[in-house]
Amino acid sequence: MPTLLFMAQLAYAQDYIIKSLEDSPRHHEWVKVKYGEREVDCFLVYPEVSEKATAVVVIHENRGLNDWARSMADQIAAAGYIAIAPDLLSGAGPDGGNTSSFENSDAARTAIYALDPEQVTNDLDEVFDYVGKLPAANGKVAVMGFCWGGSQCFRFATNNEKAEASFVFYGTGPKNQEEIEKIKAPVYGFYGGNDNRVNATIPDSEKMMEKADKVYEPIIYQGAGHGFMRAGQEPDATEANKKARDEAYERLKKLLEGM
Repeated sequence: MPTLLFMAQLAYAQDYIIKSLEDSPRHHEWVKVKYGEREVDCFLVYPEVSEKATAVVVIHENRGLNDWARSMADQIAAAGYIAIAPDLLSGAGPDGGNTSSFENSDAARTAIYALDPEQVTNDLDEVFDYVGKLPAANGKVAVMGFCWGGSQCFRFATNNEKAEASFVFYGTGPKNQEEIEKIKAPVYGFYGGNDNRVNATIPDSEKMMEKADKVYEPIIYQGAGHGFMRAGQEPDATEANKKARDEAYERLKKLLEGM
């Protein structure tokens, strides 16, 4: 019975996310970013604005580009920004499929950690360039990521000096000082207070970023767990996760406005 109850709650949460996407007034489309022989499937969302907009690359969690990741892209567009969420599992699924081709999130997670880091960097570089050159874009591009995507966001900051800013949600930073030295834009961190696995790495990131004279501003939301941006959106969210999510979203919007 507990398993059935859990499955029912999970289905309800998924229905809630899908409904939010279906009810969105914003333009959604799927695009393929191609380079060489590779194609990266991406979910692209346009804001309802009258002028050219800044773009944001949204890097998904270790579950791949699922409905929640797409809903997060839609929420970024709701704030007035072009949002593009690449499926970094493109071609890695069964029969060369993407995230949706995996049997479950566990299988997608296993495939995520088998990805070639260089391929991930190349995918993000190409998606970054693609979205920045859209006719509706103003040329400015920021990057944000969650969980595994948060770590990839921090890592990408060491590989691409054109980003306006990096928004790292509960992801760990690079361990190499030489890599940290390559960062050009500010890095803003968002962390849950009950996530010491990740938070224990923050002091080292602070020391390395300070030594390199780079901007790194981490904020810890007390009482929130890992993945609070997703968990705080669910209908049965804890008060701490919901509060952290609301505060983090407001902080994100203010930082984007200041770019």
